[in-house]
Amino acid sequence: MATTVIQAFNEFMKETVNLDQARVAKARSSRNWLLSKIALFPTNDTSFPFLHGAYNLNYGSFERKTKTRPLDDIDTMMGINADGCSYLESTVDNIKIYFPDNYNGRLNNFRHTTLGKENTLSSTRIVNKFVKNLGEIDQYAKAEIKRTGEAATLKLTSYEWNFDLLPCFMTSEEADGRNYYLIPNGNGDWRKTDPRKDRVRLSSINQACSGNILNVIRALKYWNQRTYQVTIPSYLLETMISDYYQNEINLSKNNDVSEFVDIEIIKVLEYLTNNIFMTVNDPKGISYNINALSFEQQLAIQNRMNNSLEKARLARQYEFDGKQKESIKKWQDFFGGTFPDYTG
Repeated sequence: MATTVIQAFNEFMKETVNLDQARVAKARSSRNWLLSKIALFPTNDTSFPFLHGAYNLNYGSFERKTKTRPLDDIDTMMGINADGCSYLESTVDNIKIYFPDNYNGRLNNFRHTTLGKENTLSSTRIVNKFVKNLGEIDQYAKAEIKRTGEAATLKLTSYEWNFDLLPCFMTSEEADGRNYYLIPNGNGDWRKTDPRKDRVRLSSINQACSGNILNVIRALKYWNQRTYQVTIPSYLLETMISDYYQNEINLSKNNDVSEFVDIEIIKVLEYLTNNIFMTVNDPKGISYNINALSFEQQLAIQNRMNNSLEKARLARQYEFDGKQKESIKKWQDFFGGTFPDYTG
């Protein structure tokens, strides 16, 4: 309930879009407890791989603080000791981890069983082992635990969030001076990633923009989640918004980003509309183009954004003209019925 657009957006962001901070604290505590239990797996089960806790990494939108309600998933990568194994890269998405000669360590339990691949490590078998051992934690006896693509997913009964756990290895420093995480590729082998780059980049851009872009990202993610046939993949949307602000920083040098989300939404939507067909470089510097949408999908998204942009511009004009009620109603049309009503 609000009498001004500013009040409406403040209420909307606090009560509908942004995560409740008490739940965030509870989720982090729950995650830390889970990680402490996983750390005991190699001690309690001699068939479990040795872990390398220094390589554990919390990642994803929850960690980058760009997640909107509901708080439904929390992503963590679990470091594993390579124990002398080495890797060979065909492509960044197709990497094989090989055993040394006469290897007889714990990772032996996770060799590929496919003929010709017996000397390589199966990511599927590693994930399945995590699934099995998670099910043996007493407190999770009633939880739903399964392998979901690349991850071991723990669906809790006591909380609203799931945990997606990715086993990972850390590479040695490569020729480019970087090291990378190797995670399951969904086909039994491994692929490169480095979520640290996403986190550092976004933090740097946000600081340069007076800390104002996280709310913009979350607001547009919420808008994107409305029921439509085609939506922008969340990571792609976040990357494109970050690209916009990074370009603005480099071009304008004044970093004048408004604290008012409605003002920024129009500028960002204009950028998205003009660039949805363009190549979007991987912020991690691993892949070339993360814009994998088809032309038909891009066109449908552009049409939707043009329609939403028209609503946003009209809402801003109403506010400029002092028509708070009409502006709030138009923003409600933009975001859906969860946007606060006018109460004047």
